[in-house]
Amino acid sequence: MEKSMKKFSFYFVAAVMMMILAGCAIGVHKRSPQDVQTIKSLSQQLEDLRRAKARLESQLHKEIAQGDVSITMGKRGLVVTVVAEVLFDSGKAKIKSQGQTVLNKVANVLGPMSDSIAIEGHTDNVPIKFSSWKSNWELSTQRALNVVHYFEDDKGINPQRMSATGYGSHHPVTSNDTPEGKQMNRRVEIIVLPSSSSNVSNASAADDYDEFIK
Repeated sequence: MEKSMKKFSFYFVAAVMMMILAGCAIGVHKRSPQDVQTIKSLSQQLEDLRRAKARLESQLHKEIAQGDVSITMGKRGLVVTVVAEVLFDSGKAKIKSQGQTVLNKVANVLGPMSDSIAIEGHTDNVPIKFSSWKSNWELSTQRALNVVHYFEDDKGINPQRMSATGYGSHHPVTSNDTPEGKQMNRRVEIIVLPSSSSNVSNASAADDYDEFIK
């Protein structure tokens, strides 16, 4: 029972965060003080992310205008997407000087924050043929790892805040049928989500869940 309650509480907190990100109104008048505090905490963290987004847009306005970088807020949190060619040479995982310039600007904003940072590497669907990499899985993973190492070793970001994942070609954002589509799919995503260790009471969540999702 305790395990089930903890699991429900986890999903409830995640749902609250997603609803706030989407700009939905949340009624809290029937909730326990603990639940109300949780929602207030998440709201504050998400407001911090919105301010971080504005700072990143200011820092990276040139790269955004050129189409090299995009910054969005959604259900996953604050997402900074960098075109792979900005960071790496084709088939390589070493970060270029141009890529370091972009990552420096990102780190200047995210470094002082306390939120978790997930680095995701993505490729197009062209199989690797003339490279030391076994597949796009390995390439995308190493690229994500190298961004994490750069943030830690060169920018001093706490490694406990970061994770690295490679998805290869399996999470495309568009079709790979055109060169433009392939370029959009070759990317690194830097995802920032507010962290919350607050607990939400199972009873309150169950009693008021229908109102919450309206």
